[in-house]
Amino acid sequence: MALIGKLVICGVGLIGGSFALALREKGEAARVIGVGRSRLSLERARALGIIDEIAADWAAALDGADFVLLAMPVGQTDAVMQAMAPHLRTGTIVSDAGSTKGDVIAAAYRRLHAHLPCVVPAHPIAGAEKSGAEAASAALFHGKRTVLTPLPENAPEAIEKVRAAWRAAGAAVVDMAPHDHDRVFAAVSHLPHLLAFGLVHDLAGRANAELLFSHAASGFRDFTRIAGSHPEMWRDICLANRQALLGELDQYLGELALIRSLLLSGNGERLERLFEEARRARIAWGEADAAK
Repeated sequence: MALIGKLVICGVGLIGGSFALALREKGEAARVIGVGRSRLSLERARALGIIDEIAADWAAALDGADFVLLAMPVGQTDAVMQAMAPHLRTGTIVSDAGSTKGDVIAAAYRRLHAHLPCVVPAHPIAGAEKSGAEAASAALFHGKRTVLTPLPENAPEAIEKVRAAWRAAGAAVVDMAPHDHDRVFAAVSHLPHLLAFGLVHDLAGRANAELLFSHAASGFRDFTRIAGSHPEMWRDICLANRQALLGELDQYLGELALIRSLLLSGNGERLERLFEEARRARIAWGEADAAK
């Protein structure tokens, strides 16, 4: 028997679509229903075999639903939870794939307070610069982590069901406190995206932008790859986690000020030492990550 009888995906793009495909491939989702803003996107997801049906509204989507994954941009969370709340039956598990947790959890307490035992927040640490149903892949989560940030009100069986679903999708599952989650990912995910968007935006606005881009090679391509990510999604993430992100941005501005001072003074010895310290840290992280 499948782990999930009726799976509802709100947002059938890269993350939601990949989750559905992974569970379908493993035989762990008997039926997949799609919900979203764009009928065209939902039709495309159905044509690609990501979903079986398109729900006209939340009443139809949640009728007999076992598991709901909210995979739309986090800025839509409050409105989506408000719309689904009147139709959510007791026992239906609701999880999400948002890159921020404080705002998602606040919306859950505000809109789904009667269902908190079955509302288990999560964040798959996987993605790509491409978006939409066409980018979905059953292998997206293989070897990647998914972070659960359970609520005190969660029923143990609901947490285990969400954990089992992500494991079935190929992910290694870890738990983290919501506040720790948002601080960690402000540093290692949200800030890098902000920097990549900022650099590309700066160069694109210059009078010689065409010349600059024509000479950009692998270093620029690697650093800025994530600037091709979904703008609405990253706008919502940056605003939702702005306090932690502002702290990380200030920390980074301090590092840039140090580097600027070393360049200004021509202190090559100290600059090389900084580069060497960064190099050692990057190599150590890469080796540890490869060993997981």
